[in-house]
Amino acid sequence: MTKLTIVFLFLIGFSVFAQETEESETTEVVKSNIQEFTPSKLLSKGQWDIKFFNSLYTQTKQTAERSQAQDIDRQNFFTNTTEIYTGVSNNSRINVGLIFQVRANNYGGQDALSVFNFENNLIDSRSGLTTIAPSIRVQPFASISNFSFTSSVYLPVFKDEPNATYLDKRSIFWETKFFYDKTFGGDNWQIFTEVDFGFDFGQSKKEAEENGDNVNTGERFANNSMVLPLSAFLSYFPSSKSTIFVNAQQAFRIDLGNDFEQNYTQLGFGGKYQITDVLNLEASYGKIVRGVNFQGLGNTFSLGVRALF
Repeated sequence: MTKLTIVFLFLIGFSVFAQETEESETTEVVKSNIQEFTPSKLLSKGQWDIKFFNSLYTQTKQTAERSQAQDIDRQNFFTNTTEIYTGVSNNSRINVGLIFQVRANNYGGQDALSVFNFENNLIDSRSGLTTIAPSIRVQPFASISNFSFTSSVYLPVFKDEPNATYLDKRSIFWETKFFYDKTFGGDNWQIFTEVDFGFDFGQSKKEAEENGDNVNTGERFANNSMVLPLSAFLSYFPSSKSTIFVNAQQAFRIDLGNDFEQNYTQLGFGGKYQITDVLNLEASYGKIVRGVNFQGLGNTFSLGVRALF
């Protein structure tokens, strides 16, 4: 874990101190992609946005039924999320896209980096393509260009393995995210906020157990519930090509019939750097500092590549 932490901190530090050293004072400053294309900003017709985002979550602590933390053998969860969007409207207010997720998990005290072996023995490791989601982005008000929402329906495509270890939620997941950002301080600062509403549909764990279905009931823990994460990011731009940010998130899972609720608080920081006119890099770290009802208290290391053209 020490080597992985050093890599992420190096990338973030690089994004902070990398400056444009040859800008002409008489040339009008043009916003970079990381300044202009926040999640609130939609694409023009014919533009493309491709994001390849990798996240490793690892935990050695978990809360008990309420809030007391307890030690557990290390568990590791890797998620690759690939998002592809394009603008389809002449007024730049509608984008459509497709999302793919690949996951790899392992259990039983294995090293965090061992998850990248993508093993699939069904006992202490699972991996594979798990979900595909059609998605749409909309800017509902022409007068508020920095407010938008994204709505996606995640469809599980992985095989239902009886009594196997957990891979992903066995549900149809409908998620709608609302975005708003505000730039201030001479374009050096930006506040970004996000409110998500997610609904998990499908047979609950309790129903599967009562029906005696030969399925992995643990993957149905979230079915018939709503998840509500509230997030805020404060960004500073040391140059037009780099930014650093701190973020906080409070998330709730609300029972809609499955007799299961959770909530947690996460804090983090990160940075972005635009390496070309098309590509930018992002690195971040997050720590779940509290949780309720079998919530993991782990660390998330993320690295992403985004192409805008």
